[in-house]
Amino acid sequence: MREATVAPTGQERMLGEDELIVTKTDLRGVITYANPVFLRMSALTAAEAIGSPHNVIRHPDMPRCVFKLLWDTIGRGDELFAYVVNLARDGAHYWVLAHVTPSFDARGARVGYHSNRRRPDRSAVAAVTGLYARLRAEERRHGRPQEAIEASTRLLERELAEQGRTYDEFFWSLTGAVTA
Repeated sequence: MREATVAPTGQERMLGEDELIVTKTDLRGVITYANPVFLRMSALTAAEAIGSPHNVIRHPDMPRCVFKLLWDTIGRGDELFAYVVNLARDGAHYWVLAHVTPSFDARGARVGYHSNRRRPDRSAVAAVTGLYARLRAEERRHGRPQEAIEASTRLLERELAEQGRTYDEFFWSLTGAVTA
């Protein structure tokens, strides 16, 4: 598991055009499977990754409210798409277009989560970077983590409301895809 003292180096690592990162977690977000692409991008060994919380790759520039949105969404049994910047064990960072879904057993009980990540469109990363910076700035204005998450969530909701969009509509507008 990565030490909490890993500092971002500013070095960006890029996923290949056809590469796919795959991880699976239990219900608590502990990694139960990681493919070789995840291990290479995160600079973790399989022994370091398996059994670690998925937030072992959390970059300090990622707004906490995005992860709250993620957990709320998959906790309801729905899927979520998001642009995420991750921090590798060596301090490098890498952007992904993440698709996270709940995993179910044969009886329909949720047993964990599955995430596929691919190389994001650079224009989408550029578009989301400003929003993420505003959300993190709002979080820094609050001392307690829960207050920070609540404040940045309100800011995200306000910005989406001003655009007249849901989160999903906002996401798909960044990808250039047509929403239903």
